[in-house]
Amino acid sequence: MLFDPSFARELEALRRRLSIRARSGSGGDHLARRRGGAAEFMEHRPYAPGDDLRRLDWLAFARTGEPVFKLFRAEEDVIVRLVIDASASLGSGTPPKLDTAKRLAAAVGYMALASSERAQVLAAGDGLSRVTEPARGRAALPKLLRDLDAMRAGGRTDLSRAIEQTLARSARPGMLVVVSDFLDDGPIEAAVARAAAAGHDVALVQVLAREEVEPSYDGDFALEDAETGAVVEVTMDDRAIEAYLARLAGLLSGLRNLARRHRASYVRMTSDEAILPAVRRFVSRAVD
Repeated sequence: MLFDPSFARELEALRRRLSIRARSGSGGDHLARRRGGAAEFMEHRPYAPGDDLRRLDWLAFARTGEPVFKLFRAEEDVIVRLVIDASASLGSGTPPKLDTAKRLAAAVGYMALASSERAQVLAAGDGLSRVTEPARGRAALPKLLRDLDAMRAGGRTDLSRAIEQTLARSARPGMLVVVSDFLDDGPIEAAVARAAAAGHDVALVQVLAREEVEPSYDGDFALEDAETGAVVEVTMDDRAIEAYLARLAGLLSGLRNLARRHRASYVRMTSDEAILPAVRRFVSRAVD
């Protein structure tokens, strides 16, 4: 199950701390936080099911009979775009990495929808393999969960291309959340840099299998690439494991530095970990 009521209760407190640093179309940074406060009123939009009733303009409703929602300058048209890597490599792990990625994305999507933001699910493989329409409000949560649940791991990865295609589809900047194991051969640095330069608030969430972080293999193995089918024969001994861990450390360090260069957050977890601690780090804009 991607979501349950007890999990939602835990997220309610966290969503009030979630901030989105996206650059508006008029230039300059704006911070989308919990609604209201001293933000400058911008315009009305029609009420959508799930919107916070405290934000309805009751005077306008009394005059027209039509419920309308108040938008403020600091919160114009924020979309949380959830780009989830659904390539074959995400099918590995116990539980599978994709299951954990979907649960993490469901948590972030819930926090966005419960705060009357819009959320969108985009499946990444060799580019974007599936795109849903953005939806707003709590009433959109069941559809978001169905869209996530429908994802299956398969095919190759071109995460950089998926990010670029997401940017091309984005009329306005928002929060760009990329959930992947980041084991793609292709570099993503340029795509992340372009996303940040375009005003997107970038968050990188890495989900790895426990055996990828703590390998315990010993002996001769024929390893098959889940995405290409290529087979490599290796001897796993202390030296080989040490070399592998050094390369993994280089990858993690690269992602950490990438996040710091572009004011992004970077959260790392294994697929067998509890989701909530990772969500807390996400909300606090950690760089793991």
